[in-house]
Order: sequence, then structure tokens, then C-alpha cells
Amino acid sequence: MKQDIYHKYEKHYVAVDCVIFGYENTELKVLVYPRGFEPSRGKWSLLGGFVNPDETLGDAARRILFNTTGLVNIFQQQVHAFSRPDRDPAGRVISVAYYALIRINQQDTELVREHGAQWWPVSNLPDLIFDHREMIDKALLRLQERAETELIGPELLGDVFTLTNLKKLYEAIFQRDIDAGNFRKKVLSLGALHNTGEKDKSESKKGAYLYQLIPDQGLKVGLVPTNP
Repeated sequence: MKQDIYHKYEKHYVAVDCVIFGYENTELKVLVYPRGFEPSRGKWSLLGGFVNPDETLGDAARRILFNTTGLVNIFQQQVHAFSRPDRDPAGRVISVAYYALIRINQQDTELVREHGAQWWPVSNLPDLIFDHREMIDKALLRLQERAETELIGPELLGDVFTLTNLKKLYEAIFQRDIDAGNFRKKVLSLGALHNTGEKDKSESKKGAYLYQLIPDQGLKVGLVPTNP
């Protein structure tokens, strides 16, 4: 009886698409590549692939990230399932989007180049295949929601950073200006950052203090107001 039920329904493909965020030159960026097969061969696409029989969705997302960037143990989170019947003209494909946060300077540059992948600012993305722009939009919203309640710095900036570095990152994530004084006051009041006592003097002779996240102290509600 069970076998008859399984054979009653048409089989579908399950895929994973990865929205890989990086941060460079005060811009939040996404890694995309020219699709290497039909349909839409040569058009810009997120990095993705079908889920193998022996994989979970998370396994597939980690595999795709590693095969593209050479990185492991990177923050990844499931965003949304995209299941519109006509989303892929080649067949019935259900895709689950994940987003990842990486430090661009840690990527395997040669591996990224082999895929033909490029970093594009989220504020100036090229035309993307299928519903991949919607995937990026939903992933960015999820990142913004996380940034409202957690100090996101180490994943994209590095282990140490100045408060100005952090403010610029948050401006890139939220795509708007943030008042420097209020941001500094709010961040320091959280008690989640440790002043290393060292300074970054790359932008001024006086320099700016370098901070690092105190382990397990990065979860703080209301870091950045939801509305502009």
C-alpha cells in the first residue's frame, strides 16, 4: 500500500541555492557566477546545486560553499523554500535558499575564479536568473533581522575592528546612514565588546581603538532601530 502511494506522485528535484554575503570597501556584496548550463546558460546566478541522495539540505549548502570558496565552519542559515511550479523552465525544482557570511580575504581566490564567480554590491546587482533576486532580497532581510539582535562583526570584518568599521558595516547591511554618535553609545553600552588597547592608525595619526567581541556576549536586542 505504501509503495503504491509513493508511485502515485510525480518526483520533484530538490536544490539548494547559496546567497554568499561578503563585505569589501564599505559595501555588502553577493557572490554570483555565470551559469554553466541550460537553461539560461551564461546568465548570472547564485551558486547552487541539487541535493545528493546522502545529504541533508545543510550538508548540500556546506558542500556548495566549500566547493566555491574553499571555506569550512562558516556561518550559514536557511532562508526560505522556493517552490513556484514554473520557477525553473527545465523541470519541477524546489530550491531551498541559504545565506552565508564570509570574509572575502579568506576565500580561495583561485577556486572562486575557476567558477567565474564575481562579487557584486547588493545595491547594484546584475540581472539574475529565475527567482534568484528574490532569494537575495529575502536573505538580506534575514541578515538585517539578525543584525538587529546580534553584533555582526567577526563573520564579515575579522576578529578585531574599530567602531567606525562596525558602523560602516551596519550601514551596508541596512542600506542607510546611521548616526555615528548614537551608534557608538549604543554599541558600547551593550558590554559585548572588549577594547584591546591597540589602535588602527591606517586612517589617522591618532588612530582608533580596536575592539573584539566578547564570547557569548553578542546577543543584544535593539542594536539598530528597525525604521530609519
